Parts: sequence; structure tokens; C-alpha cells
Amino acid sequence: MESQTQQQAEAPGRETTEGRVYTVTGGDWDEIVTAAAKADDERIIVNMGPQHPSTHGVLRLILEIDGETVTEARCGIGYLHTGIEKNMEFRNWTQGTTFVTRMDYLTPLFNEAAYCLAVERLLGITDDIPERATVIRVLMMELNRISSHLVCLATGGMEIGSTTLMIYGFRDREIILDIFELVTGLRMNHAYVRPGGLAQDLPPGALDQIREGVKTLRGRMHEYDKLATNNPVFKARLVDVGYLDLAGCMALGATGPILRSTGLPHDLRKSDPYCGYEQYEFEVPTADTCDSYGRFLIRLAEMEQSLRIVEQCLDQLRGGPGRVMVEDRKIAWPAQLALGPDGMGNSLDHIRTIMGESMEALIHHFKLVTEGFHVPAGQAYAAVESPKGELGVHVVSDGGTRPYRVHFRDPSFTNLQSMAAMCEGGQVADVIVAVAGIDPVMGGVDR
Repeated sequence: MESQTQQQAEAPGRETTEGRVYTVTGGDWDEIVTAAAKADDERIIVNMGPQHPSTHGVLRLILEIDGETVTEARCGIGYLHTGIEKNMEFRNWTQGTTFVTRMDYLTPLFNEAAYCLAVERLLGITDDIPERATVIRVLMMELNRISSHLVCLATGGMEIGSTTLMIYGFRDREIILDIFELVTGLRMNHAYVRPGGLAQDLPPGALDQIREGVKTLRGRMHEYDKLATNNPVFKARLVDVGYLDLAGCMALGATGPILRSTGLPHDLRKSDPYCGYEQYEFEVPTADTCDSYGRFLIRLAEMEQSLRIVEQCLDQLRGGPGRVMVEDRKIAWPAQLALGPDGMGNSLDHIRTIMGESMEALIHHFKLVTEGFHVPAGQAYAAVESPKGELGVHVVSDGGTRPYRVHFRDPSFTNLQSMAAMCEGGQVADVIVAVAGIDPVMGGVDR
């Protein structure tokens, strides 16, 4: 039906003393009422975010809704402005670890490991990394996987009203953060994994504390299962919400629990092993639900498998202290550390040696710390299986002491592309559940 404005424009007019007058004909009230009923007057745009609660960081969701139904969903990103990748071009290769650990701040050790694996591939020292350093890398990554999943379950529970799940998750995460603080000196942003190995070996008592932590966590895993797995209210919020099948995952590049919830057991630790993962016994949990509930079950099962890997690492580390950095002194960061009354710092014996006994050692220390080591020109790609999916890093060297280019394939960035497919056609309340199932961290997205 032609609008009244169109009819008015087409109707013949005549000039009068009062101005131009139009005589409009055509149309009746029934047609007007029918057209009004079909109008999208109830369709509005809602901005969800960019606030931190409920959206996993400063994520902005732009939703077009018709009543309670989401007709269109888009992500707005870029609110962190970290510039981490660009900043790395102005720091030496070892200093880069202090940047990458801050990207996805819930998985710092995965960021460090992926970056260092790529740098080591460029240096040609992959096979020279001490076995003890590699085992400790696996140990720390698997503990980090558990802590990341605990935050996912905790925040996801909080967003749907399960404060108990939130309290349980953050309570158990503290056990792992205490271990991280003992080993690296920090709860987050560790810069512990370095090109060539690690910053330092495990301190005295670390193995015992990790064993106690594993024992405690194992004893509490059933609580999540009892609280949520068969809870009818919990299942009502997650089952068939955030649906994305295998074809959708392949088209959008989704990995991690999102992909494994379609039944495909894709895990880089199995398909493309690194850090000796082929030597460990563990399973890759899957589900066939393609929804948020299946992703919850997968994360719950993955924590059990990570505890299993951690126990195997502890068995390999029984031998006591050992070498955790390559022997090549042109690469090895000369920072023998010690735990003093003021916290973690350089060993006084090491300082005494380079300051008072060996001018050559002091010069070498100065050049390596201020200038860094040279990396042969070329490019390399390395990827690890982070808690959220494939975390890849592409590093390019021009032969200097600083990266020419570093680019990360962060799984949160890629997986967020699936948000629209998961949410459109569903309810507004289900958007929160779908995003929680994706588990994005904006530090990795806005890097």
C-alpha cells in the first residue's frame, strides 16, 4: 500500500489564496490499520556494556530486539587500547614476555609459552630446552587451565544468579594462585616462561604444596557436579542456549570447548603436540549438545584431566633442582634469583660475582639485559591449546634484538565471531549465557 506521503506527492494540486491545496484519494482505514500492525515499532536497539559485570571485560554488545527476541547481535570491541603487539616491536625478545603475559590475563602462562616456543623455533633451540624446564612449563600451563576454567564457571554462575557457584570457583582458584605466587613471585602477569627456558627453578617446598593443592582440588570437583550438572534450574538456563553446530564452528574458526561441544575431539595437545604432551596420558573431553551446557560439562571434565597431567609432571620432577635454561650464555638471561626479605630479586652471590670479581660477566650481563640477543631473520608460527582454544603466535625477525612483528591469534577474538550466530533468534536473557559459554577475555581481544 502506498503511504499517505507518497499519495500526497502524486496527487494533483491547485493554487488558492490559502496556498497550494491537494486532494488525496485512495486507501481506507482497514488498510491503514493492517499496515500499522505490521510496522516494527517495538524493535529497539539496546547497548549491553561496555561495563565489566556480565560481559567478561569491557565488551559492548549491540542488540536489536523485538520484544524479548534478539533479531540482530553485534560485538563492539577495542575499549582497552593496550597496543601490546605494537609495543613489543620496541622491546627486546625477552622483554616481550612481560607484554604477552598481560594479554589474556586469565591465561598468562599460555601466552608466555606460545610466544617463547615461536622465538625458540626462530633461534633453532627447540631441542635444546632442558627437560626439566619443559615439564615445569606443562605443569604451570595445566594449573593455569584449571584456574581459567574456574573463573569461567564462577563468572558464568554469577551472571545467571548462582552466587554459590561463583564463591566456589574463586575459592578454589586461590589455591592455584597461591602456587603461582610461590613459584613465580606473582599471582598474575608472571613473565616466568622465557626464551630458552624459565626464569628460575621451582623453589623449595613447591612440589609438596602443589601436591596438597591437587589433593584439595580433586576432593572439591564433585561439588561443581553436585551443584550444577543435574540442577534443573541450571540446566534450564544452559540447555539449547548458544547453539552452534560443527559446520558453524568450522566456518567461523571457533576452537576450544565451543568446537569440542559439537563432538569433534580437536585438541592441539593431541593433534600437534608441543612441550612433550605426547608423553602424557590424558583424554580430550567432548559433548554432542552444541550448546552452553555441553561447554560447561567439557570444562568440568578438562579440569579433571589437567589434574591428571599435573600429577604426572610432579612424578617427573622428583629428582630435585636442575637446569631450567639453555646453556648458550648468549641467549640465557643471566638472572639467578633468590627469595630475600624484600621479595624476589637477584641472588646476592650472583651480584657479588659480576660486580666484584668478573668484569667480563658484568659487561655480558649489561649487554644482554639492555640490548638483548640477536634472533636470525625469518618468521615462525607456534600454537598451544589454551583453555579457550587455539592460541597461536606469528613472530617475524629482521635479525635484530627486537621483534620486527608479533601477531597473536587469540581464541577469544576468533570465538567472539560466533556470538551473533548463537544469540540471534533467542531471548535477551540467553545472550548472557551464550557469552559466558564463549568465555572471552578482552585483554586477548584488544591486544
